[in-house]
Amino acid sequence: MKQVLMAGLMMAVVQSVVAEDQLDNPAFSACMEQAGGVTNAMIECMGAETARQDVLLNQAYQAVMGGLTPERKRQLQEAQRLWLKYRKANCDFYYDPDGGSMARVSANDCFMAMTAARAKELEGFKLQD
Repeated sequence: MKQVLMAGLMMAVVQSVVAEDQLDNPAFSACMEQAGGVTNAMIECMGAETARQDVLLNQAYQAVMGGLTPERKRQLQEAQRLWLKYRKANCDFYYDPDGGSMARVSANDCFMAMTAARAKELEGFKLQD
């Protein structure tokens, strides 16, 4: 019974991750489908997608920084530093030591989703110019 519950929870995470608006990446969706609920495989998929989202985040950050005054650059740098600390603290909380393999998946999902959301947020600033 416990294994069925864990499998159901794993599939719920897979479905929530694949449904994320920010993650419009067919390669990620295919990777998660191939993972078939296997923790290590899912985490590898999330790691690859997080790396891709991190590139997008950094590109958006640099683009926004390029159009700011020195004071606004300082503000964005401070906001980004605080956001990085928050993302780490928030996603570390998902990694419950008593949560088993599901906690690892949740923590990685958190990190990936927050990175994608921040990339989209910064891309929105570029569009406002």
